[in-house]
Amino acid sequence: MKKHLVSFSAIFLLSIFTNFISSHELIKLWQLEAPLIALIIGLILNNIFQLPAWLKNNLLTEFYVKIGIILMGATLPLTLLIEAGFIAILQACIVTIVTFFSIFFISTKLFHLHPSFGATLSGGGSICGVSAAIVIGNAANAKQEHISATISIVVFWAILMILFLPFLCKVLELDAGVAGAWIGTSEFADAAGLAASAAIGDERAIAAFTLIKVLGRDMFIGIWAVLVAFLSIVFWEKKTQKRANFYLVWKKFPVFIIGFIATSILTTVLIILLNEQGKLYQNEVLSSIKNLRNWIFIWTFLCIGLSANIKHILAVGYKPLLAFTLGVAINLPLGFVLSNYVFVDFWTNFLK
Repeated sequence: MKKHLVSFSAIFLLSIFTNFISSHELIKLWQLEAPLIALIIGLILNNIFQLPAWLKNNLLTEFYVKIGIILMGATLPLTLLIEAGFIAILQACIVTIVTFFSIFFISTKLFHLHPSFGATLSGGGSICGVSAAIVIGNAANAKQEHISATISIVVFWAILMILFLPFLCKVLELDAGVAGAWIGTSEFADAAGLAASAAIGDERAIAAFTLIKVLGRDMFIGIWAVLVAFLSIVFWEKKTQKRANFYLVWKKFPVFIIGFIATSILTTVLIILLNEQGKLYQNEVLSSIKNLRNWIFIWTFLCIGLSANIKHILAVGYKPLLAFTLGVAINLPLGFVLSNYVFVDFWTNFLK
């Protein structure tokens, strides 16, 4: 506990410095949001300087991500989840299925990687990043080094997308709802997606991202794990008695989705019960929740930068990295077409 408090104190001081930097006129002119500045600061510190063990070994990245997403639910009424849920899940299903099987076939047929490694790469690239790589990798009985390599590749591309996607959205002058939907469709990790959507500078982008990534993609990790485990047992590992660890599916299942939905329900009930005071609740209480969430986002992205070692990421070898990259080349335009053409009317009018 003491180590975590000391580590958080350092993160908190860095977050104050981040807010100071992001308030500079030049940074505002470049439209660089505070979370992106936090990521850059973290990357510089981690890859240039030797960080103390008490800081590096006690980063709570996943915890901050989960709290941020749960607080996001408090700002989205249940009626919105019901209205937008179908489109978000449909779009997420399309891109997840296409991306998963694209990476899998490229890995196994083009680069002749073992099917379990291909499935691990596919899960990391199509579902929910690091958590999916761990769950799908274990369900497929993949080697630990293959799971580690996939995690490194996911982190590498997630960081690139934090820098690339918001810039591209602004160059293309995309509506904030469309931009958030594209990020939710084509980003590889929850934390990175939150960073990218926050960089758009509009609440609609964050909300659209959250619906597609959290409500649409993350919740299917269990289904994919069962499918991959079946394929591993029946086809890939016939000669072994090794079985997938289904406890890990539940352990790594993004249960914060339940918290996300619960806070959304609570917000809806409170607005209804408060009646005429519901508007005041939205203006006062929810604005405070949004401010707290923004601080948590900054802590998250500082932790991402402080834990990402570029040398380790580039040491995984060219075949898995290239297989994943070709999957990105399919995922990115597909997400753009779905967000900016197929479902453009919905996302353009989202939360307006």
